[in-house]
Amino acid sequence: MRLHTLKELDQSEGTHVAFTAICAFTFLTNYGIGGLAPAFFILHLEFHKSMTETSHVLLWPILVLGLFNFFWVPMANYFGKRPIFVFASLLLCVSYVWGAVATSFRSLLWSSIIGGFAGSSSEALGAAMVNDLFFLHERGAKMGIYMNAISGGNTLGPLICGFVVQSLGWRWHKWIAVIFTAVNFLAVLFFVPETRYDRRSELVGRLSASNSIQVLPHSDSEADVEKANEPTTRQAKRSSTGSHSPIPKKTFVQELRLWSGTSDTNLLKMFLRPFPMILYPAVVYSFLCYSVSLVITVAVNILNSFVLQAPPYSWDAQINGLINIPGFVGNVVGAYLGGRLVDQFCDWRTKRNNGIFEPESRLYMLIFPFLITPAGCILFGYGVERNLHWMSLFFSYGMISVALTATPTITMAYVSDCALPVNSDALLLVNGLKNIVAFGFLYGVIPWVEEVGYIACFGTQAGMFVAIVGLGAVPLIFFGAAIRHITAQWRIIL
Repeated sequence: MRLHTLKELDQSEGTHVAFTAICAFTFLTNYGIGGLAPAFFILHLEFHKSMTETSHVLLWPILVLGLFNFFWVPMANYFGKRPIFVFASLLLCVSYVWGAVATSFRSLLWSSIIGGFAGSSSEALGAAMVNDLFFLHERGAKMGIYMNAISGGNTLGPLICGFVVQSLGWRWHKWIAVIFTAVNFLAVLFFVPETRYDRRSELVGRLSASNSIQVLPHSDSEADVEKANEPTTRQAKRSSTGSHSPIPKKTFVQELRLWSGTSDTNLLKMFLRPFPMILYPAVVYSFLCYSVSLVITVAVNILNSFVLQAPPYSWDAQINGLINIPGFVGNVVGAYLGGRLVDQFCDWRTKRNNGIFEPESRLYMLIFPFLITPAGCILFGYGVERNLHWMSLFFSYGMISVALTATPTITMAYVSDCALPVNSDALLLVNGLKNIVAFGFLYGVIPWVEEVGYIACFGTQAGMFVAIVGLGAVPLIFFGAAIRHITAQWRIIL
């Protein structure tokens, strides 16, 4: 499997530092906003707001995190990813300062919304940068780390916040976020380079001497491009040796520049280009899987403080935060199942398939969240409604949290494999739409629970997960290759 000719990025320590800074950015977005969950009961009492109104501190930023993907990604594709990340990381820090000094619920809510606006730049763009920085055989593991950074903010954040709120007050949760985001802003400013890279034009330029290259106009995977062009690649290398100098490596000062020029594509076209991709089955499947995984996990995150800090459990905030320990463990397990284990499984299948990589190989590993997460939903519903021992809530949250990293790690890597040349647009749809769908469900989760109870609510969510993740994977596993070859001929990408 020869894929390295399609990526010329230096896999140096700088690459991993840049990746770490991006992961920290997305972690701190969810840490500062979603991490406030253990303080919801306290905020509900301090600002005299209902349970539903208090949950808006998390719900509206979730919507913003999705919607403004449709703003940041086209801007980054046009102006470059580096200036977007530098500006957004600074804005995130400022929004947390605002939240720390907020004197009213409305002010706190708007600071979280602005934080969501800034942090939304990290969701689709961060996943796209994984594909910019790493090779195909590394993407599963790296995407797993990235998804752990996203979900870790929603698990480690509340865990830390519980102790901070109990000892110092909820404002100190924001001040701690300010300190870390300020440090990370400096890391982004000095160590995250511009990763925007025109693979197709570079490939064509390198092979122009042969005059016989076959370029697939809408190739459905990086491996297909390489396979189609492998014979002429060898010919072009022989004919062009010595006539094409490698791209010179930029100096550190050059890497610090915020301006790297604009894309040749019209900006309006950049904004419109992603939407037709909703017709691709891989994109639809990925965003639905991510949506249902996010809905279930955040529903528990919203509700657990109202459950555990009220009778019969009557926990204080710092003890309430401990429920995120199994959540974090579930995230780590899910990231491994959806990341490194998937890479190893794909390597094994590729060897058995005469060296031909098929993106659908990733989907087999969805069996793990398919079995674990619905069982966790049912256990959580029964645990709360029947006042079972708190250990049932711990185990159920851990089982539910497996899906938040495993499912999107697998499906987003699958989308990237199928649509690498336009992966940032595809991942924009996945990340943008899943937050919008999640907001719609989560906005009504408290009234839903109050009306039908926890067993019916979480039983329904378990059924949705089984239907979307399980039934959706079957046709893609068996007919995915045929579907990719058919959709590769579509002329819907602007």
